[in-house]
Amino acid sequence: MTLHFSQPEFERRQEKTRAAMAERGLDALLIFAQESMYWLTGYDTFGFCFFQCLVLTSDGRLTLLTRAADQRQAELTSNLTDIRIWADRGEATPVLQLKEILFDLDLLGSRLGVEFDTHGLTAANGRQLDEHLQTFGEMEDASNMIPALRLIKSVAEIAFIRDAARLADAAWDAGLAEIAPGANEAKVLAAMQGAVFEGGGDYPGNSFILGSGENALLCRYATGRRHLSDVDQVTLEFAGVYRHYHVAMMRTVPVGTASARHLELFEACREALDAVEEAMRPGQTFGDVFDAHAAEMDSRGLHPHRLNACGYSLGARFAPSWMDWPMFYRGNKVEIQPHMTLFAHMILMDSETGTAMTLGQTYLTTEAAPESLSKASLDLAVR
Repeated sequence: MTLHFSQPEFERRQEKTRAAMAERGLDALLIFAQESMYWLTGYDTFGFCFFQCLVLTSDGRLTLLTRAADQRQAELTSNLTDIRIWADRGEATPVLQLKEILFDLDLLGSRLGVEFDTHGLTAANGRQLDEHLQTFGEMEDASNMIPALRLIKSVAEIAFIRDAARLADAAWDAGLAEIAPGANEAKVLAAMQGAVFEGGGDYPGNSFILGSGENALLCRYATGRRHLSDVDQVTLEFAGVYRHYHVAMMRTVPVGTASARHLELFEACREALDAVEEAMRPGQTFGDVFDAHAAEMDSRGLHPHRLNACGYSLGARFAPSWMDWPMFYRGNKVEIQPHMTLFAHMILMDSETGTAMTLGQTYLTTEAAPESLSKASLDLAVR
């Protein structure tokens, strides 16, 4: 087996999950999120694009239902021993096979928690789940149960996160070295992703973002490559990834020269990030962190150019996104606690002047001020 955590570590996680289940009176948890499966058992696959379900009972039994293509994946990457296979055939649905497993586990008439809010359970499969299990037992949404437990990182997880931070810094250094007038975006991207792989890292949960010119105002990956102009701008959002744990960074790099608007927006981003750091302490909430960001931006008249969120939790995540729960947005009452890994991004996109500016990094929360996981300078880099 290729297990990245010790058996006692997995056992502690499973015990915490069962305790959370007991608080809600759940007899079993139907787990569809790949992140939950990885955290509980080590199971590592992108096979969640098909139907699969991990059943955890209140007495600690674990049963995985998956496809034949993932049988050996489960055997070699997890500590699971009860692995059931559903067959691709005709109009058969794996939900009926899941129902049979629940019968085998003597769960008829039980209270079942279900991870509905995940990319691992499509709407179509969710409808089948409702149809076939509605008379089997009482189902309730337990989507946030394991994400809430994963939010606080263990010592072993923090060690992997520090490796991810090292890789994020390496990616930044490699990309910055390639950025210059006339540079090919493709070489910048290749250097950054290559640095992560060469350092022993993994694919990110979503594509690295690299946009120049007017595309520097995008907050998502878009296909197509260009060469940088003599005077240009490049926005980069990327992550170091180690054992699926992410540490993200975000920067906008003026090329050739930084305009007066670049400098103005950078000052706002830098001051807003300072305000966010001050708010990112125990006793504050995720909403308080957002408010600190918004107050700084809005005091400068930049409300039309900022976003309605300014970051989120990070951890072990799978495609299509490295974003984890919860986010920094107005009114979010989740409290900051020590040992969270939180990515704060200050993003200003001025479409009127075509100017982009971003600044973001990942922090480890402590009993007091948060620790920046990156060693990279926050100064504006101009190439």
